[in-house]
Amino acid sequence: MTDPTRYPLLATPHVHLSGPVDQSMYQRFRDQLAAAPGQGTLVIAISTLGGDPEVARLMGDEVRLIRDYQGRELLFLGQVAVYSAGATFMAAFPVDKRFLTRGTRIMVHERILNTDIHLSGPLKTLTASLKAKLHEIEHSIRIEEEGFADLVAGSKIALDEVRRRAPENWYIEAEEARALGLVLDVI
Repeated sequence: MTDPTRYPLLATPHVHLSGPVDQSMYQRFRDQLAAAPGQGTLVIAISTLGGDPEVARLMGDEVRLIRDYQGRELLFLGQVAVYSAGATFMAAFPVDKRFLTRGTRIMVHERILNTDIHLSGPLKTLTASLKAKLHEIEHSIRIEEEGFADLVAGSKIALDEVRRRAPENWYIEAEEARALGLVLDVI
């Protein structure tokens, strides 16, 4: 068990997020950041079953901007469930700034696209429509790969391992995440 006095800031996060990763969570994230102290280390806690990966990337970009342009330290605290878009958000933090509470699970999977393609109209426009959908899929795969690379950067996990396990929803328990170097510690 980790000594509770080792990371005292983690006991009182400045930002608490729970629920689906969506525009509502993003607004709560922005509001809580605005209310947080203007100096010193910030702790951001999240518990989520997932949601919109682009909102997770947006929140992650906010973290990066604060770190890079304000020189502040930001710590990630995953609680209970860090699934899907939650793992995407976690990827914005370096591994040595990531923590999980005991019993927390991370879940990593491939992006999911649900779409119907309805073809109707002149043949040349149909080709353009199909190419546009293909480009959307190809670009989404590139974004997914970038996110996987960010998630495992600095850990003992090879990118190929994530690629192999993500299609079947890879659940990683807190202690395993620490052993793999995906997080600094479990509290």
